[in-house]
Amino acid sequence: MSRTVYVNARVFTADEPVWAEAIAVDGATVLAVGSEDEVRAGASAASPPGSDGADVDVVDLDGRLVLPGVIDAHTHLVMMGEALGRVGLTDARTLDEIRSRLVAARAADPDAPRVLGRGWLFDSVPGGAPTAAMLDAALPDVPVYLDANDYHSCWVNSAALAELGISRDTPDPIGGRIGRDAAGEPNGMLYETAAQQYAWEHLADQATDADRDAAVERTIAAYLATGVTGVVDMAFDELGLAAFRRAADRRGGTLPIRVVAHWFVANTGDADANLAQVARAVDLAHEVDTPWLRIAGIKVVLDGVIDACTAAMRHPYVDGSNAEPIWPLDALEPVVAAADAAGLQVALHAIGDAASGIALDALEHAHAVNGERDRRHRIEHLEYVDRADVARLARLGVVASMQPVHADPAIWANWAAMLGDERADRGFPWTEITDAGAVLAFSTDAPTAPHEALPNLYVAATRRSALDDSFPATHPEYAVPLADAVRHATRDAAFSCREEDARGRIAPGLAADFAVIDRDPFELGDDALLEARVIRTVVAGSTVYEVETAGTRA
Repeated sequence: MSRTVYVNARVFTADEPVWAEAIAVDGATVLAVGSEDEVRAGASAASPPGSDGADVDVVDLDGRLVLPGVIDAHTHLVMMGEALGRVGLTDARTLDEIRSRLVAARAADPDAPRVLGRGWLFDSVPGGAPTAAMLDAALPDVPVYLDANDYHSCWVNSAALAELGISRDTPDPIGGRIGRDAAGEPNGMLYETAAQQYAWEHLADQATDADRDAAVERTIAAYLATGVTGVVDMAFDELGLAAFRRAADRRGGTLPIRVVAHWFVANTGDADANLAQVARAVDLAHEVDTPWLRIAGIKVVLDGVIDACTAAMRHPYVDGSNAEPIWPLDALEPVVAAADAAGLQVALHAIGDAASGIALDALEHAHAVNGERDRRHRIEHLEYVDRADVARLARLGVVASMQPVHADPAIWANWAAMLGDERADRGFPWTEITDAGAVLAFSTDAPTAPHEALPNLYVAATRRSALDDSFPATHPEYAVPLADAVRHATRDAAFSCREEDARGRIAPGLAADFAVIDRDPFELGDDALLEARVIRTVVAGSTVYEVETAGTRA
């Protein structure tokens, strides 16, 4: 096996001891970590007799920072790749700017059958109330589909409504809603499962395998360039599985990034059909289990999002509205219990405090009917959670899977306005969760937020904006020290998918997954994260991304 020694580095191990200056890699794993002398000696000792260490390749990293490979513990891989090819709207802060970008996209590709965009914010639209007419004014003759920044609603124009066959007589699906005007006519907004079942399924039907393959390749390249070596997909389906199998086949059965997936289980309203989805996930967990692609469990979405007032809350929003959970407890309990009995991890999307309470009730039920053991279940997002449920989360050993970029101050105002000041003051309470003793895993939920790892760590460590520095920090008392932020995105993210003994730290015997950064925020301060870039990404001992300044051969 090939051996490489990386020297003259500042290695943050996310382990003990925390800092080292060199790493020896033997094939796909870390052989030694420590001082340069210790690591060189360890690499030489592992060489065949009589080789005098001549088979060891030495790379001088010029004093740069090395971090364990980031594991994005909650993402959507095919959707992210598709989003990277669509019109970006997150920083379009007026309706005129949104329309201008869409018109420009149409002009650049006049033969495209549709105009697709993503990332718009409710407070960029007059009154926070998008309508088809607003888009018709700019593009009346081509269908327009715009996914919201949180990907829990889709804004469409009249041509898209016609293409989808949505009329005043179209029923709302379970867990979703078609926006309607005062006369009952569709107004261009599709919320929650209405977006999924009408817009997304239609667009998926129009896409080809070649389209999905291109999306997968965009996602892989984008992640490797930001130091991400592993991902956890939180809505895997048959199309996504097939696309990643093809990606592995193109590479002789491997991937340049490690993929763990949770199979999406939708509430059909039929108990047997719901359990059949769990059974499919159980079969796939046995069938798809390689170091590069693995089905770990199921994903269940219990509610929506606070920005659209579709998250299930214990008390109404400021406007007096509220939302029912997508999965009531009596429908959820059998699904969670069945997955738990089969040894699957259960990931429960719960943003509102009512939804997180239901999630914990279902997990407690699974404990009661299946007995006690190491489960490693997860709750995703937990943007507003009851204090008592934080303690319950820790007691049940449930991982809190959260996304710092969702707390970026540049997108905070509408979120806080929906809740009111008192509840917004406890939004995204990361330190409250860790103080209770729960494991906190960081991720991005791309494409609902930017996928880049370093800006995500910046928001975690400062509660300031990685998008616009004119915004003040939001509740900096919940910020975590940078070292802890890195651990939550590496060591704890590995724990969240039951791989803490395989990766997530730079330690002997673990996977040689790490990233080299061109500047050191531990020395320069947190602001350096906004300018820093990854110059080398190593997965299983192989350099899978590199820029010219990544290091010199010694």
